[in-house]
Amino acid sequence: MKNFEARLERLEALGQTIRKPDIPLDDAIKAFEEGIKLARALEKDLEKVESRIEVLMNSPDAKADVDPELGLFDRAAPSG
Repeated sequence: MKNFEARLERLEALGQTIRKPDIPLDDAIKAFEEGIKLARALEKDLEKVESRIEVLMNSPDAKADVDPELGLFDRAAPSG
């Protein structure tokens, strides 16, 4: 999977697969293992993005007296 969004969609699909009542145990375990690997990789990607944002926010070019208008940190994540 190349990009974050595609890997996230794959993780969501794996979650739906695991929830199926008629999935064989071996298939469920394989899907779970793939999901764990994806989740860990996505978490690392998010940490990298957070670090980049932190660097940008603390750069000398950033205005200290103005709050950023990023919106994505203002609301709670949607539950789903």
